[in-house]
Amino acid sequence: MSTQRLSVPPPPGPIARQDDFGRAVLYMIFAMTLIPMLNASAKYLAADYPILQIVWARYAGHFFYMIAAFGPRRGASLLVSSQPGMQVLRSTLLCLSTAIYMTALRYIPLTTAAAISFTGPFMVAGMAPLLLGERVGMMRWLAIGVGFLGALLVIRPGFGAVDAAAFLVFFSALFSALYQIMTRKLAAHDRAETSITYIALSGFVLTSIPLPFVWTTPATPLDWALFVGLGFFGGFGHYFLVRAFELAPAPFISPFNYGQIVGAAILGFLVFGQFPDLWVWLGSAVIAGSGLFILYWERRRKPSAPART
Repeated sequence: MSTQRLSVPPPPGPIARQDDFGRAVLYMIFAMTLIPMLNASAKYLAADYPILQIVWARYAGHFFYMIAAFGPRRGASLLVSSQPGMQVLRSTLLCLSTAIYMTALRYIPLTTAAAISFTGPFMVAGMAPLLLGERVGMMRWLAIGVGFLGALLVIRPGFGAVDAAAFLVFFSALFSALYQIMTRKLAAHDRAETSITYIALSGFVLTSIPLPFVWTTPATPLDWALFVGLGFFGGFGHYFLVRAFELAPAPFISPFNYGQIVGAAILGFLVFGQFPDLWVWLGSAVIAGSGLFILYWERRRKPSAPART
C-alpha cells in the first residue's frame, strides 16, 4: 500500500518586519487587559484548586485556542521551527515561572505580585553580558539597583507587611528573565504563532503527566468558566504581547507593560477587595521609573534605527 508523505515547509529563515506603531499600541492594550485577567482568575481559583491543575488549564486552553486560531491557516507549519530545542527549553522556563507565580498569588495581592514581577527586565539587563554578550554600562547598573530598591519598598522585608510568599515572585521573575533572553535569540527566526504555540504545547505536556494525581472537578459553573478562560486570557494575552514587539521597537513598546500594575490594582479591588497601600504604589513607581530610565538611556545612547523591512 502506497503512503503519501505530508509536505512540511522547511524551517523559516530570518523574518522581514516593518514597524506599525498604531497596531503595536492596540495589541499592547489587548495584552495589558488580558494578562491581569489571567492572574485574577488564577488567584480566585487557587483558593479551592491545586496550583498544578490551574497551570494545566492555562496551558491546555492556550494550546487548543492556538490550534483553533492558527491551525487552519498554518497547518503543520505552525510547529516548524528553526530552533525546536531552544523553543522547548524556553517554553519550559516560562511554565516554571507561571507555576511559581500562581503559587505566590494564593498568598499575596495581585498588585504586589505584578510590581515585583517587573524586576524581571532588570534581571535581563544584568544577565545580558553573560548570555547575550551585551555590554551593561554604569547607568544601566544604577537603574537596576534603584529598581531592586523599589521592589524592597513593595515587600518591606522584616516589617511583616507582606507575606513571605512575595519572594517567590523573584524566582518567577528569574525564570521569566531567562525566557525573555531566549525569546530575543528566537525572535528573528520564528513567527509569533509558532513561538506561542510551542509555549502552549510544552506547558500542556509537562503539566498533563502529574495532573491525574491532583485533579479536582470544578464545583460551580463560574469555576468551569474561569478554568476555560485561563487559556484564552493567557494564550491571546501573550500572543498580542509578542506581536506588539514584532511591530514596533522595544523602547517604544516596553513602557506599556507597566499598565499591568494598574489593571492588577483595579481587579484586585473589584474582585478581592484589596487596594494597594502607599508603599506598594511608591515601590511600583520606583520600579517603573527605573525601567523607563533604562529604555530612555538606551534610546539616547544609540542612533535611531531605520524602520525594519
